Amino acid sequence: MRQNPSFAMTDVAELRRLIDRHPWMTLVSSTPDGLVASHYAVLLDEDSDDLTVVGHVGKPDDLLHGLGDRELLLVVQGPHGYISPGWYGDVQSVPTWNFVSAHLSGIPEVLTPQENLKVLDRLVERFERRMPEPRRMWERPNDPAYVERLERGTVGFRLRPTRVVAKRKLSQNKTSDVVETIIAELSGDGPYADPALAAEMRRAADARVRP
Repeated sequence: MRQNPSFAMTDVAELRRLIDRHPWMTLVSSTPDGLVASHYAVLLDEDSDDLTVVGHVGKPDDLLHGLGDRELLLVVQGPHGYISPGWYGDVQSVPTWNFVSAHLSGIPEVLTPQENLKVLDRLVERFERRMPEPRRMWERPNDPAYVERLERGTVGFRLRPTRVVAKRKLSQNKTSDVVETIIAELSGDGPYADPALAAEMRRAADARVRP
């Protein structure tokens, strides 16, 4: 991802927020047979306060990626959406796309089966807790034998990124009036309305004016 200093995202707290809110990631590896990409939910490592993440892949994706032997790229995609040139006013302009994204790279550590079970348990808990009647991993009708068979079909990993490239392109190069217009359009009911992107732009705009 080409970096632009005006859009660089370097604050660890903001990057952790991005990862936490957008756990569905693309995993990319370069292999002797070419590029390989997979898609899995990934979580922040609860034992770290940096950008270390944990996750799993289903077998045989571990072999396809050379998990633990080769560099792995995780692509985190936050809110994104189309920005019409009509929202800039009566000036020369072209369409663009606003987005928040991060690339985390490194050689992952393969987890033990016990560590992987903890990650799988956290993953289920993370999403099931919002359900009116959560179905947690170790609860009935699941039994321990079923859960252990499930674990054996997966390979857990921990990635401590050695390279992070993150970008928050949210019209920071536009005047505050234009930014407010874009936020209003994204918050409305038009064909490109996107409340999540509008909220991210509002957050970034407020941060720029905060003393």
